[in-house]
Amino acid sequence: MSPSPMQLLIIGLIILVLFGASRLGEVGKGLGDGIRNFKKGISGDDGEDSKADAKQLKETARDGNPSEVAEKKEKV
Repeated sequence: MSPSPMQLLIIGLIILVLFGASRLGEVGKGLGDGIRNFKKGISGDDGEDSKADAKQLKETARDGNPSEVAEKKEKV
């Protein structure tokens, strides 16, 4: 049995009263940062390599040699 929208609204209001709006914002931000860091840790990507590869692909695409662009995409 799933809760109705009215029940969810009441639960949300109770949580808002107990914790306050600013505290809920901090909790949400912390939860989002934690999930983002977890995903980065799982993928093993620190972001620097992919940014460098993307920059190289853009430069190659500007030069107009599509075969080099395709080769670099296969390496990524």
